[in-house]
Amino acid sequence: METDLETAGARAGPVVVEDPRMAGLVEPGTSVRRLGGDATWSEGPVHLPAEDAVLWSDIPGNRILRWDERTATVSVERTDVEFTNGRTLDLQGRVVACSHGRRGLERTEPDGTTHLLVDSWRGVRFNSPNDVVVRSDGTIWFTDPAYGIVQAHEGHPGEREYGDHYVFRFDPATGDVRPVVIDVEEPNGLAFSPDEALLYVSDTAAALGRWGASNHHIRVYDVRDGSLCKNGRLFAEISPGLADGFRVDVHGNVWTSSEDSVQVYGPDGVRLGRIPVPEPVGNLCFGGPDRSVLYIAATTGLYRFPTRTTGCSPLDLA
Repeated sequence: METDLETAGARAGPVVVEDPRMAGLVEPGTSVRRLGGDATWSEGPVHLPAEDAVLWSDIPGNRILRWDERTATVSVERTDVEFTNGRTLDLQGRVVACSHGRRGLERTEPDGTTHLLVDSWRGVRFNSPNDVVVRSDGTIWFTDPAYGIVQAHEGHPGEREYGDHYVFRFDPATGDVRPVVIDVEEPNGLAFSPDEALLYVSDTAAALGRWGASNHHIRVYDVRDGSLCKNGRLFAEISPGLADGFRVDVHGNVWTSSEDSVQVYGPDGVRLGRIPVPEPVGNLCFGGPDRSVLYIAATTGLYRFPTRTTGCSPLDLA
């Protein structure tokens, strides 16, 4: 028997086309389909190609959930996971995840063991790493707002030890850690353009509204020499809601979360359209055998949406 949310997911409404380019990215009349889940707040989905499965976080529930395409089932992958948030795959296919509780990045090895990669910079701890991407040179880039240390239901209360919120670059080959973006009030989602010449970073300072902050936009930076971010500028204002998490397709379009939909923006920052979702969206990823399926982590569960495009991957350039 379907729950109300499952029914809502089945009839969430077709895609809203606002620019002719959107029609080339989706099948007309397509809507999201709810796969399942019983989360409090869903985040951090990643597709595992070898298993055709998706892992995602229930942050307040302190657990990782799993969708298996082969059996069409949702299960609990792990519990007591120290409030993991965003995750991605590295060039070897290992899961790299942000840990609010451990205030660092962790990696899961092929044998299933998970260990901490990095949790500090210049002798002080990170705040609570939030979202993460891997570049084709193997470096790991992640955002570090303070949500996991200022909200007890998403981590452990703590102090901002370096006094700010940065985007960091970590090189696991050398151990080098350095901030690459320091002018975003509360950096959250991030993604590279297909050629890695641009880095997109969202500012979700409006989420908690501290100090009168009202930022709910995505900024974009030129990436130089693989480690410098220059010429930061506004890419798009997201409304309603926030760009909590987003990904980029092979054509450079940005697919981002918002309060009521996945919004799609062209490389020029023009909104192309919206994919209605019956719950606020936390994050998303591309997956499936050809990376054309959009998996959407929205509040209580996971949704699927077929597209006519492909998600970009650092493996395309590696």
